[in-house]
This record gives sequence, structure tokens and C-alpha cells, in this order.
Amino acid sequence: MSYIGLDIGTTRCKAVAFDEEGRTLATSYRDYPLHFPEPGSAELDSREVCDKAVAVLAECTAACASDPPRALGISSQGEAVTPVDASGVPLANAMVSSDARPARIAREWTADFGVERLYRITGHTAHPLFTLYKLLWFREQRPDVWSRAARFHCFEDLMHARLGLEPAMSWPLAGRTMMFDVTRHAWSEDVIDAVGIDLAQLPRLAPSGTVVGEIPARVAQELGLPPGVRVIAGGHDQPCAALGAGVVEPGRAMYATGTVECICPMLPSAAFTPELFNGNLCTYDFTLPGMYTTVAFSLTGGNILQWFREQWGGVERAEAQRTGRDAYDLILETLPPVPGELMALPYFTPSGTPFFDTETPGALFGLRLQTTRGEVLRALLEGVAFEMRLNVDILAQAGVVVSDFRAVGGGSRNRRLTQLKADVLHRPITTVEVTEAGCLGMAMLARSADTGTPARDIADAWVRTGDAVEPNSARAARYDDMFSRYKQLYPAMRDLQRSFS
Repeated sequence: MSYIGLDIGTTRCKAVAFDEEGRTLATSYRDYPLHFPEPGSAELDSREVCDKAVAVLAECTAACASDPPRALGISSQGEAVTPVDASGVPLANAMVSSDARPARIAREWTADFGVERLYRITGHTAHPLFTLYKLLWFREQRPDVWSRAARFHCFEDLMHARLGLEPAMSWPLAGRTMMFDVTRHAWSEDVIDAVGIDLAQLPRLAPSGTVVGEIPARVAQELGLPPGVRVIAGGHDQPCAALGAGVVEPGRAMYATGTVECICPMLPSAAFTPELFNGNLCTYDFTLPGMYTTVAFSLTGGNILQWFREQWGGVERAEAQRTGRDAYDLILETLPPVPGELMALPYFTPSGTPFFDTETPGALFGLRLQTTRGEVLRALLEGVAFEMRLNVDILAQAGVVVSDFRAVGGGSRNRRLTQLKADVLHRPITTVEVTEAGCLGMAMLARSADTGTPARDIADAWVRTGDAVEPNSARAARYDDMFSRYKQLYPAMRDLQRSFS
């Protein structure tokens, strides 16, 4: 028997099948483009995403026909919301996390509702990335869509509908909507009423690891699945990936390099502290029963390397096409061996934690005629890592001390990039064998639901660690000095931007 984890990300969906020992049997993925129809926007074609998710499930199933799946779980990007009509047909593209169009609405609506009141209910502070504000944007800017919308779905529950199930949203994903009461584990009627929607327009709720339903025979046949395959509630991709990285105890955290750069620890209980509140560090459900998490993130993450590849990586792209090597690996080989003088504020998107700034742009500081392309690349990657160090320091001040980082995501496969992060954080980072940790975490939950074995025990058996990348003492000392100067860069750029407005 096998178990499938499906991960629906911002630019790619992936399905991975694992056997009973957690060994990879098959992998399939599809890319899809982000759309930017107007300034500040970032959208996905929801039909394309679901069609490609179905395709990777079918391909993955076909590749492990000799070991057919018993159950599958779905890990989903957070926040992105799709309005659908009474027949389940999308009425608009999904607005994804980095869509900043609701920025004004987020400020004004939250001021009226009450900043601390909202935090105490939802565990989150205001940012236009959250589903709540995207719904309010539809209400204000797209009244035609708003009036016709029968339901609103994030991608986990939208995919349930595509699989022929009554949609359910897992607690961790519901937490990212900013309409979910994270201690009562129910939709907040206070928030829902203030938004102006009905509870019937939202999916039912389910704890991670519980059975959502059994895929109907017609859909199972379309996918090549055997009869009786059950779908398990999964959740927001970050805590799902944290489970897949073996984050099953306090003091351990996932460090993910995907489109978004993210650190996700496990907390033994919901945490509402001044440090977390002031640093915009949330608290919401983890994927293990009774556990919570927080997410420190930069919306500019791996996408900055993608931008560099598209804009300045023509030579490496051509060589990759000629040799079959990975263009990102070729680009990262051009990194200078030591930190330079150049510094970057990596706000190529709205910032994440701790500042939640949607206006201040990215910047490069210290350019000279002798500055090389490799030095620019290193500064950009260092800037993202410095953002994560800001967050790690705030977590420590709030009593969330992380000593064991687990690296996941595509970027974790590159030793140079992982070494840079370890040097900036001044902490070791342990690699894991399966870097598609979101899919692994979902397969763990699927096996747990199928066999009754606690997911924590499955994680202990399935997560296989690799090398611990230790910080280089000389570079780490250099970064300690640079970090004190880096912390001055954001307020300077923020004030300069405001003077231009």
C-alpha cells in the first residue's frame, strides 16, 4: 500500500507517493503562471491549478500501480481565495498571498474592528495577504463577483470539490483566513458578520489528519485510483512541511526555501505575547493534535532567485539547456566565497514578518562600478536571510528558542545556499532526505488516518536527516557586524519612501 501527498503551491503543484516505510515511489509536478493584471495584483487561474493538480495525482498514481494508494492528503498555499458560483464554477481568479490590492482595506477595516480584538480571536495581525481582506476587496471592487458568489474556497477545499467531496478546510488553513477562532476552533461569527458573508458560504472545518471523505468511484476511475481511497484533512503548506521535516517537538523548526522564505516551529500551546504581536508573528494550529505554530516569513524568498535567473541569468539558462544541469545551481556557483560590502533590502514584494510593510520597495546599498553580478546575487540572498534572522531574534525574545533548523524546499538542495543561511543565522541547519516535505507530511497524515498510528511516531520513522551544515565562524562573525547595519536599512528606506509619497 502507498500514500500520496499533494502540495498545491503558488507556482507549482506536486504529488509524491510514499510506501509504508516513507520511501518515495513516484513524483509528479506541474508549473502554472502567476498573473498580474493590474498594479499590486498577483493571481492564479483556479481552474488551471485544479486541472494540473488532478493531472499530477493521475500521473503519480499510474507510476505506483503495483503499490496502489490507500489515502491522500492535501497541503495548500495559505490565504489564496476563489469565489465560486452555485455550481462550483470559479467566478474570478484566486488572489494569492502577495496580492497587495487590499492594503488600504486592511488598515481601515481593522481599525474599525479593533486590532487587539482581532488578534485575540484569530491569532493574527492585519496584512493584505489574509483571506479576510481579499474578500472585503471583492465586496468593494468586484460587486458583480461578490453578489454571485455562493461559496469562497481556499485551494485545499477547492480541490476537495474537484475530487467530488463535500469540501472541508483544515484548522491550520482556516487559521490563515483570519476568520477562524484559533482557540475555539470554529469560524468567528464576530468576524464573519463584520465581513458580511454567511457561514454557509464557507466550508466545514476539520482537524488535520481527519478523514474528509472517500473519493467517488467516477472520480477515482478518472484518476486511476483504486476504490475506497480516502482524502485526509491536511492544512497550510508551512506546518504541513514542518511535520514532513520532523518538527515534532519544541525547539525544532522548519526552514523552508520556496517562493516564500519561511521558518515554522512547533509550539506546545497557543501563544499571545507582546513580542509576537508587535512582530506580527501569529499563532495558529499545527498539524499535530493540540499543538500550535507560528510562521516567520518573507514574501520575497526563492522568487528573488527566480527573478535574478530571468533577468540576469541568460548564460546559465543557456548552459542548463545545453547540458541538462539546473540553471539555479549554475547561478549559485557564481556566488563570491565571502560576504562583500553590498547590502540589499529584499522587498521585491510586500514584506512579511516582522514589519508587514506593503509600501517600502527593495533596495541595493553600496553599488560601485566594480560591483559584480555575483556580489549583487550574494547581497540579495543575504538580505532574505537577514530578514529571517530578525524574526528568529524576536521569537527568542518571546520565549520561542529554536536550536534545530530543518531545511526543506528546492533551495535546501544547494549546499552553498544552505551554508549562507547557516552563516547568517549563526546556527546549524540540518538537511533532510525528502525536501518535498509538504508532500511527505501529508502522506504521514494519510497513513496515520489509515492505520491509527500517531503521526508523530510516523514522522520519527520516516524523516531521514542528512548533514548538519555548521556556520563558518569567520563568515558568521562578519555577518554579525553586517546585521547591526542591516537593521538600519529598513527604517531609512521606509522614511525615504514616505517622503516621496
